[in-house]
Amino acid sequence: MSPGALPGFRDFYPTELAERAYLFGVWREIARRFGFVEYDGPPLEPLELYTRKSGEEIVGQLYSFTDKGDREVSLRPEMTPTLARMVAARAAALRKPVRWFSIPQLFRYERQQRGRLREHFQLNMDIVGEADVSADAELLAAAIEIMRALGLAASDVVARVSDRRIIEAYLASLGATGETLGGVFAVIDKLGRQPTDVSERKLQELGLSAKAIAKVIELPHTRMEKIRPANGGDRDAAGRFDRYLGYLSALGVESDWLRVDLTVVRGLAYYTGIVFELFDAKGALRAICGGGRYDDLLGAIGGADLPALGFGMGDVVLTELLRERGLLKTAPLAVDFWVAGDASTPESLAQLMTVAAALRRAGASAEYPLRDQSLDKQRKAAKQLGATSILTLSEGFSESKEVEVQPLAGTAEPAAVGRMTLEALVGAVRRRPRPSADMTTANGAPTGARTRAHHSGS
Repeated sequence: MSPGALPGFRDFYPTELAERAYLFGVWREIARRFGFVEYDGPPLEPLELYTRKSGEEIVGQLYSFTDKGDREVSLRPEMTPTLARMVAARAAALRKPVRWFSIPQLFRYERQQRGRLREHFQLNMDIVGEADVSADAELLAAAIEIMRALGLAASDVVARVSDRRIIEAYLASLGATGETLGGVFAVIDKLGRQPTDVSERKLQELGLSAKAIAKVIELPHTRMEKIRPANGGDRDAAGRFDRYLGYLSALGVESDWLRVDLTVVRGLAYYTGIVFELFDAKGALRAICGGGRYDDLLGAIGGADLPALGFGMGDVVLTELLRERGLLKTAPLAVDFWVAGDASTPESLAQLMTVAAALRRAGASAEYPLRDQSLDKQRKAAKQLGATSILTLSEGFSESKEVEVQPLAGTAEPAAVGRMTLEALVGAVRRRPRPSADMTTANGAPTGARTRAHHSGS
């Protein structure tokens, strides 16, 4: 028996791939509506691209090796360094703001747990070249719109939002500055996920006073109004955050989607402003999505000194949530025509092939029996494929060129019905409106008569 996939990796059989295609279709459609264009980069990058951003300690989490050219390389664990490199290469020529998205497969050698594998696909949406919080609002609005398009509501998903600039000013008033600040942010990021005594010990080791430690531990229950500077400090950050919330409202993001949460700081040190995470409302799963503003990162790793922000939305947790809610759909392209008939001789099989070939050249999908089968078996096969119509050749087809087209129950509207010549059928197929390959319906499934969307059970 052949071994299965490596630990933390997945096989995608047709059903699972159809679910993935549905999710990708929604991602691409919402990105299109928000004016983002798709890009991609190589799955293998120089190791230095990641150590420059995250330090040498990240190497233990990477699939890295020395290639045959003696280069230190790594499978990509994230997309932001590639984005920075690509934007920097053409920074002067790119229209600003850059609005790009990608759906890369990413790899990290990590301990497997619920919602985390060693590979996953991730929607990345980034805006480069705009410093105003209007861009921050635009980004979160896109993430929320994806949730809506997938059938999720505010009762299913909550966006936890915060601003590191406001929290940083508050922590400075508690005595956490300089190098200490990064350690405190790391503790805040884990509040609620690690025992309180562990958090208190780490804060004590960072040199915070007992009073300051108590205030940090209370952050999950502290309202934003309590820590915003009344005068001095970063009053501009407070004003920006208010405008951010106002812009979200203008973009149709209702308040029941949002929760201001001071513990959302995104543990990575490169975030510089507003940050957010999307979680299932029940809190049973890992984060669905996370991101924020990283104004200094592109200059540090790519050489392009441009403000930037973005988010990553992985497929693993989101797929699990959709499956639990009974919302995970598949969007397989059903076959337009099953060409049925006698396939017992090379000559009769060649006739079926001729008809199938004519339909395919006209833009339809068509399948036929590759060996002799009874008509009952062929009809069963057509139904299993989800064929829209079954087509049979008339007696004396070689002279009349006539076929009989019958719709199959429960399928989409066929291109034609009844007895007609093959030429007339091909003409009807060619006249049928056909969507472009990448267009999708509002629920993310590809459009067109050939497509059927199915619900998967939770």
